[in-house]
This record gives sequence, structure tokens and C-alpha cells, in this order.
Amino acid sequence: MASRLEILFLVSLFSVLLTPLHCSVFDVTQYGAIGNGSTDDSPAFMLAWTDVCNSSASTPIFHIPGNKTFLLNPVFFQGPCRSTNIQFQIDGIITAESEPSNWKCTRNRCDKWIHFKRVDGLFINGSGIIDGNGKNWWSSGYINALEVTSSNKVQLTGLSFRNNPHMHVVFDSCDMVHISNVSIDAPGDSPNTDGIHLKESTHVNIEFCSIRTGDDCISIVDKCSNITIQNIECGPGHGISIGSMGQYGAYETVENIYVSDVQFKGSLSGVRIKTWQADAVEISDISYIDIKGTSMRKTAVKLACSESVPCKNIFMQDINLSYQGTNASAYYLDSRKAKKQVNFVFSLSFRMWVSSILLEFIFNLL
Repeated sequence: MASRLEILFLVSLFSVLLTPLHCSVFDVTQYGAIGNGSTDDSPAFMLAWTDVCNSSASTPIFHIPGNKTFLLNPVFFQGPCRSTNIQFQIDGIITAESEPSNWKCTRNRCDKWIHFKRVDGLFINGSGIIDGNGKNWWSSGYINALEVTSSNKVQLTGLSFRNNPHMHVVFDSCDMVHISNVSIDAPGDSPNTDGIHLKESTHVNIEFCSIRTGDDCISIVDKCSNITIQNIECGPGHGISIGSMGQYGAYETVENIYVSDVQFKGSLSGVRIKTWQADAVEISDISYIDIKGTSMRKTAVKLACSESVPCKNIFMQDINLSYQGTNASAYYLDSRKAKKQVNFVFSLSFRMWVSSILLEFIFNLL
């Protein structure tokens, strides 16, 4: 018969073994992450994720502590997980390899750095920084920094992104996404460094973000709908863009996009729609409200709709934009055709027509 001491030992042992599944905070340093900026901490992050994803806690927390710099190669956080409320808290700095030749890809996943897939109820937050060391990557790499795919009810808030190799934040095939209080910073001449990129995603709210990049501050492409963008600072960059779409003749749609309270500062464009001349592209129900700022281009408004597929229900109100330099101008491909093809509702001051720039709609790329 087992002694009382043996029984207590067995109870303690089982308690230790079960603790990772029941605790709520999983600190990556407890899994071997060093955080010195030079040691590859990717294996420790993956060990921590295994316990987080399998945890029975109602809200398990994957914690990256502050005052440390964690070097990561590509990491893939895959679900579905046991909990549908997972907090991924970044308080430290996550940095990429400074030399592309040192990049360690797994399973040929070289185009994504920090990748979440099928993780519903994901809450990514913190006061930390995701630094892609992009200077040496911009001539050779197309690696998205943070990408979330096939996930629902996702929140991203509080983080700073800087100098990432390609797009900074990507949501692909997601529903019910909220992005707020995010800062994105890359030089104005850094190539293809979109701030936030949306693809095949619905019910997305982006607000109170500051974005400075070398490409689109926010880009929206095929099968996106019900997107709200408000209280955004954009520039330098290429503005807020829908497209480009229809290059290869595929049927593509974007609808119910609402943009308001945006401040542009020295961006190449403001808000624009880019499609290739094709019968397969449909743009409808787009609203731009309270758009203001400055731009690097002279043309105030450029409207050149596709002659084959009309653009429908484009609404603009309270547009106050200025050109940095000489007088601005407005351009129409054919004003009579534009009136016939596009249902525009204008609420613009006369001052905008003679001195503003930046609101640009490009519906055909030749």
C-alpha cells in the first residue's frame, strides 16, 4: 500500500505536469527565449504557442516581456485552438534577421514572418515593436511582417511596426477584424511596404492609426466588403487605395467601403481606386467623408471610370485638400460620360476645385 509520502509526491507530480494547460500566462522566457537580439528565439516561441493553443484556460496569454529584443525567423502560429479567446501580448521588441541570407524558412514559408492561421478570437496587443530590419530586404524580399489568415473576431491594438521587408500588416480571408491605435513607420522611398493590406476580408474596422510608408497606407483588394476606415494619419505613402484589380480578367468585387476623418501629410495620392480596364471588376458603395491634408501630386480629382462596367454609388463629402506647390487642377476623362456612368454625390467647397489636390480615383490602368 502506498505511503502517504508517496501519494503526496504523485499528487505534486501530476500538478506540475498539468500546470501548463491550466495557467493563463505563458511567458516565452520560461520556454527558453533569451531576448538578447542575436539568439534565434523562434523555437521557444513555438514551444510556448503549443501550450497556449492547447490550454484549457478561458483566456490564455502568450506573453513577450518588455525590455528585451527577441530575434525571430519565420514562425507559424496555427489553430484552431482549444480557447477562442487568445491574447498575444507583445511588450518587448521582435526583430528580424538583418541579412536576408540568414533567413531560416520552414516548409517553404518564406513570404510570411509572423503568421497566424485559423485562430479565432485572437487579441494581439501590447506596447511592443515589430522591427523588420527592412533596409537590407527592400531590394530582395517580399516577406509580410504580420499576417493573419482564415481567422474571425480578431483584434490588433497598441503595437508599433517599423521598417518591415514588405507589407507590415495583412489580413486575408478574415471576418470581424478591429485594428486600432497602431503605428506603422517606414521611409517614403521603401518599396512595397504597405501599412495595412486587406484581402477577401469582411466587417473590418480600422481607426486611430498613424501610418508612414513607401507604398499604400491602407490597401483593399478583391472580395472585401463592409470596411470602415476612420481617424487615420497617412503620409508619406501612396494613400488609401482600393485595388488594383482586374488585371487578368478575373471577376473581382469590392463594396461598402467607408472612409472618414483622414489626415494626409505629403502622400503621393489620397484616396484612390485602381482597376484594369475589364468587364470583370465591380466597384460600388464607396464613401469618402472629411478628407483633408496635402499631397505631392498636382491633380485635385481624377475620374476615369471604366466604360464597360459603371462605378456605382460613390459618395464624397467635406473634402479639404491642398497641393504642396503650384496651383492644382481637376481632370476628367469625359465629364459627360462620367455623369452617365457614375452616381457621384458631391458636397465639396468651390475652394477645393481650384486649389486642392489629392483625391484621386483611377478606374483604368492603361
